[in-house]
Amino acid sequence: MNYEPRTMNRRQKAILAEIIIVLLITIVAVVTILNVRDYFNRRAAKFAMMVLGNRIKSYRAKQGSVPSKSWVENQKETLPGNDRLGELQYRGMWVDFESDPNEILCFSEKKSRSIIFNDGYLVLRLKEVLIPAATAEHSGRDTNINIQWMEKQEFEDLLAQQQSPMEIEMQYK
Repeated sequence: MNYEPRTMNRRQKAILAEIIIVLLITIVAVVTILNVRDYFNRRAAKFAMMVLGNRIKSYRAKQGSVPSKSWVENQKETLPGNDRLGELQYRGMWVDFESDPNEILCFSEKKSRSIIFNDGYLVLRLKEVLIPAATAEHSGRDTNINIQWMEKQEFEDLLAQQQSPMEIEMQYK
């Protein structure tokens, strides 16, 4: 018995080529959409954190100290893009008049499904809400609050240096 392998005719080859092209275009589109979505989510979260920083700065100008955690949680509900901000961690309870200006005041973890962006944290430092002694007041309008993006390991190392044993203990209760 003589057996000859079947070969594909032109029509079958054209259909297979079209299927492969459609699959490749679909994969590229999905990856692109995920990256664009993560970019805009991160940008909206950064804007929300900046607005919060301005509100904290105004509060500090009027009251002389950083606000309580409950005040910040109430403000979070009214922030534009607050759903993109995620779980906000506020460290105001651990800030006093002798705190280093580089102290982390609040932060939010941002996880990414993107191949371009890594997981990390949005960070608001104490120095961003300090009022210059010369002016001793804040106009209340938006100013340039610098929200820092930190890679996960870099952030966790810095936070570990700044946290007191009491804060760490309370964090895990």
